[in-house]
Amino acid sequence: MTEIKDTRGLACPEPVLIVKNEMVKLGSGVIKVLVNGTAAKDNISRLARAEKWAVNISEEGEEWLLTLTK
Repeated sequence: MTEIKDTRGLACPEPVLIVKNEMVKLGSGVIKVLVNGTAAKDNISRLARAEKWAVNISEEGEEWLLTLTK
């Protein structure tokens, strides 16, 4: 089962750095990230696409679950 990285309430760039570190650690696989800010959602999505990870975004109220796959 994939652990969900909960970055809700963290200020940028912290959520992006958490995801970047996880990408480096895994190399490939699935990363799930919970965010509650549009800046974090947009910045993590941009980073993932730049690193050739697929991005799937599920909106749940004012929070988003990003599923990154490589």
